[in-house]
Amino acid sequence: MSNSKGKVAVVTGATGGIGFEVAKRLGKDGFTVILNGIDAAAGDKCVKELTAAGIEAEYYGFDVTNDESVTENINKIGNKYGRIDVVVNNAGGLGGRSRFEEMTTEFYRGVMALNLDSTFFVSRAAIPFLKKGENASIINYTSNAGWNAGGPGAGIYGTSKAGVHAITRALAKDLAEYGIRVNAVSPGTIDTPFHAQIKATKPEVFASWKDNIMLGRLGQPNEVANVVSFLASENASFITAETIQVGGGQALGI
Repeated sequence: MSNSKGKVAVVTGATGGIGFEVAKRLGKDGFTVILNGIDAAAGDKCVKELTAAGIEAEYYGFDVTNDESVTENINKIGNKYGRIDVVVNNAGGLGGRSRFEEMTTEFYRGVMALNLDSTFFVSRAAIPFLKKGENASIINYTSNAGWNAGGPGAGIYGTSKAGVHAITRALAKDLAEYGIRVNAVSPGTIDTPFHAQIKATKPEVFASWKDNIMLGRLGQPNEVANVVSFLASENASFITAETIQVGGGQALGI
């Protein structure tokens, strides 16, 4: 989109899977894209690929669960460009599985940090720069697990994603006076390297996942990126505090 020229988008956890597709799509929309991750080699590879496609891109390596590191790096980005227009809090994950009875405090804190702390730290640091942005917005990632509390052993993942759902709406309330919009996407089962192991070792289980999706197939990373692109655009200028399910009807169950 030509009206995105000069705009800056920060995408966390952007060195693979959905995050990289989102970074690529926002780059094609005209944003200068800042990719975050913790794997410098993967970051360099992604930046090279985007640059080769004519996209302005940079990699910043920092751990989104470390508040000091987040603040330092977001400040560097914001000060360098003078603004941030879009923040995509893509970093997150299951963090493993554990039933509550055996759950260590370390595991609990780790999963909450990965999904909820990261969203808070990055958003908080970016707000002063989003205020200088144009049609500025934050886009978070929640999950069906935020409503149904997750599958076996994923209860704390579901709890953290319920927190992301709430903080999305809370940030939207807090930032509305500045014209900063805050929304979330809730991806269903998306065919990414995240599922590579089960795809390789238990293909029949992987194949069965589509059976509880109304559209009868898994999603593709670019289908999530399309929705993020829309939410970041002028086309979504009157949308805030919303969560969009990108799951082929999976949330309804069949």
